Amino acid sequence: MAGRLKDKVAIVVGAGSSGPGWGNGKCTAVTFAREGAKVMCVDLKRAAAEETAGLIAKEGGEAFAFEANSANNADVKAMVDACMMKWGRIDVLDNNVGIGSTGGPVELSEDEWHLVFDVNVKSFFLTAKHVIPVMEKQGKGAIVNVSSIASIRSPKGVSYIAYNASKGAVNSLTLAIASQYAEKGIRCNAILPGLMHTPMIDFLAEQYAKNEKDHNQAYDKMIAIRNRASPTGKMGTGWDTANAALFLASDEAAYVNGHLLVVDGGITVRA
Repeated sequence: MAGRLKDKVAIVVGAGSSGPGWGNGKCTAVTFAREGAKVMCVDLKRAAAEETAGLIAKEGGEAFAFEANSANNADVKAMVDACMMKWGRIDVLDNNVGIGSTGGPVELSEDEWHLVFDVNVKSFFLTAKHVIPVMEKQGKGAIVNVSSIASIRSPKGVSYIAYNASKGAVNSLTLAIASQYAEKGIRCNAILPGLMHTPMIDFLAEQYAKNEKDHNQAYDKMIAIRNRASPTGKMGTGWDTANAALFLASDEAAYVNGHLLVVDGGITVRA
C-alpha cells in the first residue's frame, strides 16, 4: 500500500467503536491503514479492536489488535512494548478515547469527576509518557490528540462541566508537549470535533428516547436537533475527524505543531 503514511507505524488508541457503525477511532485506524501505515488498534474492548484490525486486514492492510485500559500505566507500557516488539518503531500516536458525564459542579459527583479526568486526560498523559521516549530515539514522531469544541465553548442549557474541563486540559497538555519536544522532532496537535454522528451519539439518542412514548420519533427528534445545530445542516462523521488526523499525522503537516484544529462545520464561529 502506498500513501501519505507509507512505511509509518501508528498506534490508534480507542480504535474500536462503542457500537455498530463508525466512530472517530475506527475511522482513523482504517484511514491510516489505507494511506499505508501499519496500525496497532488499541481498545478497552478486545472485540472492538479486533473488528477494526480485521477490517484493515480485509482491505490488504497490516494491523493487529491490542486490549488495554489507556488510563492504566502498566497497560500502556505493555501496549508500547508490544508495538516495539512487532514493528520496532512508533511514528504516530493517535489518542481517541473519551467519555462524558452530565451535570454542573453541584450535581456532578466527585467519583464521576475523577472518572472523566482519568479517561480523558490521564490516558493521554500516560500514552505520551511511554511513546515519547521511543520517538525521541527516532528523532521524529507525531502525536494527535482528539479533544472537542466543548473545550472552548459551553452552550447555555448544557452542563458537562467535567467533560468541558477535561477537554480543556487535553488542549493544554497538547500545547505543552508541542513546545517541549519540538526540538526533538516530535509534533503534537489536537483535533476539536464538533457535533459528530457516531455510534456514541446513537447510543445517547437511544438512551434519551427509550422512555419516551414514541421511541422512534424521540430518537429522530434528537438527531434532527443536533443536525440543525450545525451551520451545514447536518452533523459531521468519524471520517471528518479521521481526515484531519491523517493530515496532522502525515509529513504534509511537518511544520504544524501545537495547533488546535477545529472540525465542526462552523459551529464555533456562529454567533
